[in-house]
Amino acid sequence: MEDTQIVELYFQRKEEALTLSGEKYGGMCLSIASRILCDRRDSEECVNDTWLGAWNAIPPARPLSLPAFLGKITRNLAVDRLRRSTAEKRGSGEYTAALSELGECVPDPDSVERKLEAAHITTVINNWLAGLPKEKAAVFILRYFYLLPVSEVAQRLDISAAKTASMLHRLRLSLRESLEREEIAI
Repeated sequence: MEDTQIVELYFQRKEEALTLSGEKYGGMCLSIASRILCDRRDSEECVNDTWLGAWNAIPPARPLSLPAFLGKITRNLAVDRLRRSTAEKRGSGEYTAALSELGECVPDPDSVERKLEAAHITTVINNWLAGLPKEKAAVFILRYFYLLPVSEVAQRLDISAAKTASMLHRLRLSLRESLEREEIAI
């Protein structure tokens, strides 16, 4: 079934929307949660919470990309669960590795000033991503949104892991420069 039809089922408040979402995107959502949480049971609970989140958000939201919408819900739920479960010590999954890599170029999100700049930062990053060639944007999104290991990003895009790692390094530098040009403190 097409994603637009699944979204319409949400708008009609038919539970079939949940079943179809799970069949079509359950694996993707479980993969995202697993990379963050590194625990199968917690990841499965997070995916179940994703369906509830989608049910509560649609309507009024009408996602243009259902997989991106569900992936974002899953990622946010998994990050929240990880933060709650590891107050002092972060987990060892891809989430931690990806955040560590981005830490060089993205501001600390916890200060009050940073929270006020969040909308501006989002706009700058989205514009920066939109200006990238497709392959570079795909590398960045697969690594930092879907949290794929560098080797898997390389495999999916049929490029070497070394090229992928090098590209990610240059992309982080480029992002940092874009943020600094907009006078966003790092």
